[in-house]
Amino acid sequence: MINLHWVYVLVGAVFGAWSVFSARDRSNPKRFGNAAFWGLLAISFWFGDILGDFGNGILVLALVAIAGTHLLGRGSGESTRKEERSACSERLGNKLFLPALVVPFTAFLGTLLFNYTPLKALNLIDPKSVTLVLLGVGVIVALAVCYVWLRPPVFAAVEEGRRLIDSIGWAVVLPQMLAALGAVFAAAGVGTTIGSMASAVIPHGSILLAVLLYALGMVVFTMIMGNAFAAFPVMAAAIGVPILIHQDGGNAAVIGAVGMLAGFCGTLMTPMAANFNIVPAALLELKDQYGVIRAQAPTAIVLLIANVVILYVAGFHL
Repeated sequence: MINLHWVYVLVGAVFGAWSVFSARDRSNPKRFGNAAFWGLLAISFWFGDILGDFGNGILVLALVAIAGTHLLGRGSGESTRKEERSACSERLGNKLFLPALVVPFTAFLGTLLFNYTPLKALNLIDPKSVTLVLLGVGVIVALAVCYVWLRPPVFAAVEEGRRLIDSIGWAVVLPQMLAALGAVFAAAGVGTTIGSMASAVIPHGSILLAVLLYALGMVVFTMIMGNAFAAFPVMAAAIGVPILIHQDGGNAAVIGAVGMLAGFCGTLMTPMAANFNIVPAALLELKDQYGVIRAQAPTAIVLLIANVVILYVAGFHL
């Protein structure tokens, strides 16, 4: 049976390939730092369940040490020349985006076929992970389409993927790190403490006030911690699960999904989400360091109001 473990193996293989190709890239003066960083990530995906909490903690500290001591660099290696890519872009235009659509299309169609045809009875895919497994299948199918259609060099996918990931650098693992931080906060009882405080101020049966505190709490914690993934475990443990779902009988899917969207409104308004708000300002050489945040704030406020309405109506009245 194909389960989430095999998706982790696939992702680990990608990081492992980037590690090997980074070590061979002599145009990068810090190639061994890159190789170590992506290699450690490959180990975490392949053997994370075997390493245990202590081993994974050491691994995370090693990743932080590599990033913190500026051992990551960028090479100049490319799988094709810029002129070739420009010519291909002019020839195919927006059709180049079609392989990207293969990924969600495969996941969507595969999920429907799995759930509404006899395929489910074959036990080929773990029912708990069917969407994620099919998302991985979609990536493989899209890659195959690209190779058949565009006929790039054999290792173009690895080389170009490594070039892209090197330009992003350590910030690519920031969401996962912050999500883990949120889980640590939740395990430390921060969510329970906030839940006790919220229960003391929310009158019993006041769904609208509970929804408001939940959505605003997601925004505030996201602004403090820099990512909605970190805020979600805390606010779900504080208000989302005990009050909105268990006490008031809300729709768990709506409260989970829209709660995350409310948190992303905070992402738009905080310098702590540096990879979204501060790095672009630096890259664009804006005079105002917070110009991106100022431009995004009105949209974030409107989206937050919309999310509160959706939480209240779809979570409790549909």
